[in-house]
Order: sequence, then structure tokens, then C-alpha cells
Amino acid sequence: MEREMATFEEIFRQNERRIHYYIHRLNIQDPHQEFYQEGLVAMWNAYENYEPDKGTMATYFNYMIRNRIIDLMRKQNKETEKTAQYAYEHRVHIDKGNYYRNQNWNYPIVRQEADHEECDAAFWQKVKGQLSDNQWKWVTEHIIEGKPLKEIAEQEGVTAEAVKSWGKGARRKLRGVAVSTEECRDRQFIS
Repeated sequence: MEREMATFEEIFRQNERRIHYYIHRLNIQDPHQEFYQEGLVAMWNAYENYEPDKGTMATYFNYMIRNRIIDLMRKQNKETEKTAQYAYEHRVHIDKGNYYRNQNWNYPIVRQEADHEECDAAFWQKVKGQLSDNQWKWVTEHIIEGKPLKEIAEQEGVTAEAVKSWGKGARRKLRGVAVSTEECRDRQFIS
């Protein structure tokens, strides 16, 4: 009965605030009016499919608008996740998965395609020769394998602070090693 009396334009003017309400309620930033348009389409579909004997029009509008906006949010979140996953896979492919892990950032360890096995082996032997056993554990388990400090501490039966100090000592000792390995890199570009 309500539908026969009112056109969609009248219904729209009366209920437009419902769309804005759900956009605000769901804490959505809508600079391109995508969610508003989705709410408008939902209102049109609700107007077209409304059956008065099943309930009030206002309740049906609320249901349709809210659910369509939530569906659009889910769709955009899935797209964002897929994009992030693609970017991550691309970054791993480019950097060959090698990263120096810090608390807040991952820094890529830049490697050239012309890396030679003997240079890598010589480099790691040189690193291992300059570190204590615990510092070498920190390099292999935290830097190379990417284990968290807490996991290494539990495995070794020490505190996380002890593992951090291993890393601090290793970094201090390795500052000189990084400079001296340029010879190996220079040999790669010459050959």
C-alpha cells in the first residue's frame, strides 16, 4: 500500500539519511561515493522487492542498505589482501626473500644475479670466524632463518635480553666484515 502511494523519489528523500547513517556507523571513508552509490542501489532494490505483509519498509531498507555496504567492504578488503599478497610475492621474487629484520622494518639484502657459491661460502666462513658461538646462533637463527628472539631464547634456555645482546655484539663485530667483502663483489662484476 505504501509503495502505491509514494514514488521512489519521495521514498528516497525520506530515507536518504539511512545511507549516510550506515556509512558513518561502519566508520567508512567514502571520498569517491562508492558506498553511497551502493546504498542507493540497495534502497532501489528494497523499494522494488518490498512486500508490505512481511514487515515495515523502514526495517527492510535498513537491512538491505547495511548488508550491501558490508558486502562492498568485504569485497574491497579481499581485493586489498590480494594486492598485498601479490606485492609481497613480487618483492620476495625480486629480493630472493633475503631481508634483514629489525623490530619495525624489513630491509632487503640486495643481491646481484651473478652471486657465486664460493663467494657466499667464503663470506659466511669469514663471518663465523669473527663471531662467538652465541653470536653465530643469532646470525643463523634470527637473520638467516628469521626466527623471533623469544623463540631463540626459549630454545637456548636464556632470556630474550641475552639473545638481543648476542645480536648487538654480532653487529658490532660485523661492521668491519661488510666492508671487506667488497672484494668478492668486485670479482663478480669483473668475471
